[in-house]
Amino acid sequence: MAITILIVDDEENARRNIGDFLLSKGFEVIGVPTLGEARTCLQRGDGDVVLLDVRLPDGYGPNLLYETANFPYRPPIILITAYGDIEMAVDAMKNGAHDFLTKPIEFEQLEKSIQRAVEIVMMRRELAHLRQAQSQRTQFIVGASKAMELVVSQAQRAAAASVSVLITGETGTGKEVLANFIHRSGPRSAKPFIAINCAAIQNTMLESELFGYEAGAFTSAEKRKHGLMETADGGVLFLDEISSMPMDTQAKLLRAIEERAFRRVGGTNLIHVDVQILAASNRDLPAMIKEQQFREDLYYRLKVVDLHLPPLRERSADIPELVGFFVRNNNARLGMNVTDVTPRAMQALMNYHWPGNIRELSNAIERAMLFCDGAAIDLEHLPRDVARLT
Repeated sequence: MAITILIVDDEENARRNIGDFLLSKGFEVIGVPTLGEARTCLQRGDGDVVLLDVRLPDGYGPNLLYETANFPYRPPIILITAYGDIEMAVDAMKNGAHDFLTKPIEFEQLEKSIQRAVEIVMMRRELAHLRQAQSQRTQFIVGASKAMELVVSQAQRAAAASVSVLITGETGTGKEVLANFIHRSGPRSAKPFIAINCAAIQNTMLESELFGYEAGAFTSAEKRKHGLMETADGGVLFLDEISSMPMDTQAKLLRAIEERAFRRVGGTNLIHVDVQILAASNRDLPAMIKEQQFREDLYYRLKVVDLHLPPLRERSADIPELVGFFVRNNNARLGMNVTDVTPRAMQALMNYHWPGNIRELSNAIERAMLFCDGAAIDLEHLPRDVARLT
C-alpha cells in the first residue's frame, strides 16, 4: 500500500517542489495551503505523514500536534521551520513532533526524515492488520525486503506442489515458522504438521523416533510405537537441524523418502506413507558433504526447493513490521496496550545488528513492553546494547 505525504504550506512553489521530489521517490502527495484544509484531510484519513509549515495564514501549525494527540494513530508530523523557530521546534518535538527541518529544505535530509516516519507508519499498519489475525502460529511476516518476498513466493509454490524443501539460515531466522507457513499454504494444511529437532534427540534414539519400533525390538520396547513419519502420514514432517542426523539414519531416511515406505525398528512389514518432507539447517551442508559428515544423495533429495532465510541484519527494512507483530501478540498475552514505538527507539532497533536474529528481536520487544508504563516503547525500555545505537 502506498504512503501518502500531506504537505501543509501556504507557498505554492514550496508545495510543488517538495511534491515533485516526493512523487519521484514513489510517494503519493497531497498539498494544501491552510491549517483548516489539513484538518479536513486528516479527518478523512488522507495523510500518512505530514510535512507542516509553522506559519500558516489561518493559524499556528504546531497546534495540529495537540489536535491530533487523541487520534488512534497520529500521523508522524515533520515541522518545516525558519531559522528563528528552532527553539519552538525543539519544544514541539517534546510534544510529539516526529522531526523538524529548517528552510531551505535539503532533499537528502527530507528523504531520510520521511523514511524514518514511514517505518513508524508501517509498524502501525502491521499492528492494525494483526488485530484481525487468528494467532501467532497462523502468521508469517513477509516484510518489505525483496529477499523475503522471493522466499515467500517460492515457499507457496513448494507448498502447492508438496515437494521436499530444504530451509537454511542462521539460528533464530524463523526456519520453523517458515515450515509452518508452507504447511498451512498447501493442500496438506488439514493434515498433521509433525516437527522433530534432530539435535535434541540422542543419536541412538533418533531412528526409533522417526520410524517407530515393534514390541521386543530392544530391551525397553514393551509394546509397538508408531514413529513420527507414520504419524505425519498425509501431512508434513519437519526435520529441524537435520545436519545433526547420524549417517546411518540419513541412509534410512533417504530410502524412506525415495520409496515412500519404511520398516519400524525390529519390524519386517513395509509401511507406506505420503509425507511432505521439510528439513532445516543452520550449518553449511555442502561443506559437511566434503567432510563426509552428510550424505550428498540425501542433500539433493531434500533440496528440490532450497529456501534461504537471510539474517535480520540483511533485512532491516522488515524490522518495523516484525516489531508490530511482536507488540500485538505480547499485548494479547500480557494484557497490555502498547500501541506505538517512538522514532528514536525505532531507529535504535533498525541500527542494531541482531546476532540472535528474529528470536532476539522478539525477546527485546517483550522486555521493552515489560518495562513500558505508557502506550509507546521508548529508548530506555530497550536492552542496553540496542538502546545505545541511536
